[in-house]
Amino acid sequence: MQMNNINPSELCSRKLWQLVNNEQGNTIGDADLARVVTELAERRHYLAELVEIGKLGDTSHHA
Repeated sequence: MQMNNINPSELCSRKLWQLVNNEQGNTIGDADLARVVTELAERRHYLAELVEIGKLGDTSHHA
């Protein structure tokens, strides 16, 4: 299923993580993926996991 025009601020962190991890077979474009990763990083959710899977190279978000 192709998803377009995702507004990450409207989704819960778990759903955003599922989109990043592609747990439900959803494919999103690079721009949407970047917005999802940014939203998760700003929320400070799943930071270690994002770094671990290589989606977030900048570890400066850690306190």
